[in-house]
Amino acid sequence: MTASTSEDSAWRARLAPYKKASWGPALGQLLATLVPFALLWTLMLLSLRGPYLGTLALALPTAFFFVRLFIIQHDCGHGSFFPSRRANNLLGAALGVVTLFPYGYWRRTHAIHHANVGNLDERELGDIQTLTVAEYRALPAWRRLAYRAYRHPFVLFGIGPAYQFLIKHRFPWDIPFAWKREWRSVVGTNAALLAVFAIAMATIGGKALLAVHLPVVLVAGTVGVWLFYVQHQFEETYWDRADAWDYYRAGVHGSSFYDLPPLLHWLTGNIGFHHIHHLASQIPSYRLPDAFRDLPEMQRVTRLSLRESFRCTRLKLWCEERRALVGFRDLAAPARAAAADA
Repeated sequence: MTASTSEDSAWRARLAPYKKASWGPALGQLLATLVPFALLWTLMLLSLRGPYLGTLALALPTAFFFVRLFIIQHDCGHGSFFPSRRANNLLGAALGVVTLFPYGYWRRTHAIHHANVGNLDERELGDIQTLTVAEYRALPAWRRLAYRAYRHPFVLFGIGPAYQFLIKHRFPWDIPFAWKREWRSVVGTNAALLAVFAIAMATIGGKALLAVHLPVVLVAGTVGVWLFYVQHQFEETYWDRADAWDYYRAGVHGSSFYDLPPLLHWLTGNIGFHHIHHLASQIPSYRLPDAFRDLPEMQRVTRLSLRESFRCTRLKLWCEERRALVGFRDLAAPARAAAADA
């Protein structure tokens, strides 16, 4: 899909009808997520009486409902889940205790992501670190090695999610103390988590709480980071310098449509319709499929099937000359070609 910046306002007008949050669908989505999550979580707790392998097996379906709860929290952060701002904030803060993501802190850093996605001069918060080819080549050897380690799938989708959920969002030292509202969110969420742990110690036991919730968080974290990765880290994504960067092109061309089977779309809160979400973040997740179905232009974007998406893991750097993400192996290709010509 190609479009000029002048079409921005026209597209916003076409997407406007889908921005309306509704109490009925929202409450239905919440109940359809929270009830199965609670039931599966309880079943995991009861399964601790048997082999722990059975508990771990239940962690996968429970984790997908955890992802849905996170998407609902995500919608609340955009003010798009309920028609009421107060209801969005109350639910978002409550879900932050379940997801371990302080609502106020995450809401602000995620807003920064939306405001700057694809901007090469604004890569501070809310994104997976991505260097340009020139930046990578200018690094000393030890920092190249560190970047390679960071971009390794085991780190990005294994260690990274555990770090984000368990450590980083308990102590977000990368934000200024001037962000008082966000720090209150962090402190409040941590205090609530301590209270939950104290109640668990007095009832089911702290060990049981960790045995159930920790694997759910780790699996859901991997799924969540993977979704975020493939929604922006594909070969023909969009990056540009600030003087040429365009919000509309960043939304349409810098976000993929993750073409998943219907069940996986539902289990992941329709976040695969990511290009529409970036064009109009006020559209509730439960209305994204409607916008995709009704607007043919929204269907002519970069599609990634589940199978195709796994190839995105080889992409590591933005090549400003080719205007594409490339892998580390691509850096050696020009040198090999020059040697062959010689």
